[in-house]
Amino acid sequence: MHTANTFTSPEAMALMQQRRSMRAFLDRPVSQPLLEQLLTTARQAPSGGNLQPGHFWGVQGELRRQLTDALLADFHGQAPECEDYAYFPRPMPMQLRKRQVASAQALYGALGVARDDRAGRDAQFARNYRFFDAPVALVVSIDSSFGPGGYMDLGMALYGLQLAAAAQGLGSCAIGALASYPETVRRVLGLSAEHHIVCGLALGWADASAPVNQARTARAPLGEWFQMLG
Repeated sequence: MHTANTFTSPEAMALMQQRRSMRAFLDRPVSQPLLEQLLTTARQAPSGGNLQPGHFWGVQGELRRQLTDALLADFHGQAPECEDYAYFPRPMPMQLRKRQVASAQALYGALGVARDDRAGRDAQFARNYRFFDAPVALVVSIDSSFGPGGYMDLGMALYGLQLAAAAQGLGSCAIGALASYPETVRRVLGLSAEHHIVCGLALGWADASAPVNQARTARAPLGEWFQMLG
C-alpha cells in the first residue's frame, strides 16, 4: 500500500510552484535556531558520494557592512569581473538571451523603471550587494577542486534551502552578482583562494507590499526541454 508523504502532497507541489525570488524584506530578524534548521534541512539534498560540497557563510554586523561597501565600490568603479566559474554561456544563444531580457523586463517593469533609465537600473542592481537589506546574508562557496558535479549538488542544496525557507513563510533570493567579485569577497571575509565564490543568498520575511516582489517570470514550456525517447 502506498503511504502518502509531504513530497507527494498537494501542499508540497504548490510550494514549489509558488516559490519566487524576493528582493524586499521586513525589518524582522530570523532567529538563529530557525536559520540552522533551514540549513540542516537543505543538506538533505541529493549528493553524489554524499560529499555534500559547498560552504555557507553567514555574514553580519560590521563585517557585512565592510563587504557591502567593498562590493559597491567595485560595482560603481566598474572593476573588471574575474569570476571563479562561468555562469552564462559565451556567446549567449538568442533563445536564452530572450529569456534573460524577459526576466529583466519583468523585474524592472514591476518597479516602474524604464528600459532607458540607466541610473534606475543600476540602483536596483546595486541592491544585490546589500543583500537586498535582508536580515540574513549568506555567502556560498565551493572548494576549488570540485568540478561541475559539485556545483550540481550544491545547487540542489541551495534550492532545498529556498524551499525550506518558503515552507516556513520566509522569502529568499539567490545573488549570482556576488560571483563577479570573488577576490573582494575572499579578502573581506578572510577566505583562502581555495574557496571559490558561487553566489550570495538573501533570506528573511518578505515584504508582500513591495512592488519588486510582484515581479513574475515565466518558465519555458515543457515541450522546449523535455522529450520522450524510444
